[in-house]
Amino acid sequence: MNNRRLYSPKYVKEILDKYGFKFSKSLGQNFLIDGNIVRKISQIANITDKDCVLEIGPGIGTLTEELALNAKKVVAVEIDEKLLPILEETLQAHDNVEIIHGDILNMDITKIIDEHMDGGPIKVVANLPYYVTTPIIAKLLEEDLNIHSIVVMVQKEVGERMIASPGSKQYGSLSVFVSFYTYPEIKMDVPKTVFMPQPKVDSVVIKLNMKEELPKVDRKVFFKVVRSAFGKRRKTILNALSSGLGVEKETIREVLESLNISTNIRAENLKIEDFIKISQTLPPLNIY
Repeated sequence: MNNRRLYSPKYVKEILDKYGFKFSKSLGQNFLIDGNIVRKISQIANITDKDCVLEIGPGIGTLTEELALNAKKVVAVEIDEKLLPILEETLQAHDNVEIIHGDILNMDITKIIDEHMDGGPIKVVANLPYYVTTPIIAKLLEEDLNIHSIVVMVQKEVGERMIASPGSKQYGSLSVFVSFYTYPEIKMDVPKTVFMPQPKVDSVVIKLNMKEELPKVDRKVFFKVVRSAFGKRRKTILNALSSGLGVEKETIREVLESLNISTNIRAENLKIEDFIKISQTLPPLNIY
């Protein structure tokens, strides 16, 4: 086994040339080639020899290798069949790594955790393709998985939206969604120059610490309210909820006034607690 680390740009090029690998734009492939970033991601995730780690999109195994050096076990899910023989070679020295071929969005993650990772709790670490960042994070959060924390590299703009506070331009339904399930924090800025090929935008590493207890609210109603509120950002909360939920304005007005929420306020100025109270106070909605 070559003892050079996988984040060496020269080694990356060698291994890709050996297998005739071509980057797929449709899969959003951008491989990390900076050892400092790779090590910092593992440190941010606080990976120890007691941890089972789920990695999504290992690429040629650059981050996987670092995780394997620190974790009890790493299960890496890779969608691109052409990368499987490369991963077999690059990670052959690590007997605590298991590669699963498939699309994480179509997989039973609970089954993976139960069958391959001692039932959890696990840590998720990933350099996510930009085009599927939100669907993957949504799946990880919505399925009530036995996850301790999620550390992911995402497009900078998306990361800023995830941690945005009420009153800011970036604050929206994604911000509320993420803060419903987790305590989000941007841990590191990552320049586009540390990837091969180089993307057009910079990235951030964001850490999502899972909440032990979720708010006591009907989630379907809550997220319907949030989506309706932000669906037309320029509308007042009264008009946005009335049209988005298909509920009479007078009913919405009564709900807002009973909660001392101004009918003229916009969604971007409401806290998650406000959306929870609105969801709990609304009359039953026909959304099932």
